[in-house]
Amino acid sequence: MSYEIEKTDAEWRAQLSPQEYKVLRQAGTEAPFVGEYTDTKTVGVYSCRACGSELFSSETKFDSHCGWPSYYAPLAEDRVEYIEDTTLGMRRVEVRCAACGGHLGHVFEGEGYANPTDQRYCINSISLTLRPAADNG
Repeated sequence: MSYEIEKTDAEWRAQLSPQEYKVLRQAGTEAPFVGEYTDTKTVGVYSCRACGSELFSSETKFDSHCGWPSYYAPLAEDRVEYIEDTTLGMRRVEVRCAACGGHLGHVFEGEGYANPTDQRYCINSISLTLRPAADNG
């Protein structure tokens, strides 16, 4: 896969902390209920921690009580890419940053959440950086 932002493995390792690298570059998962944005209510925009691409808005964030920040839609469909993931013996859909290929989490459908899309983008906090609305202008 080719991305707008390409770096060598050494460059990613130098830029990211070991935990960020494990999630963003090796498709790891942070532990549930420990991420800095799991319960955040701050209004703003969530960007990819690896490249800064704006991905999600606080307007689509909702309480799913799953242990990770949840959104019902990305800012725009071209901001993320979807990869079929069968690594745990089940079919899931991985969500990656479309600009750099960083692993963000997974998207699930049909779980019955009361949101406009019936989707839950279950995203690792460590994959994101929140820019509060007060800082956006």
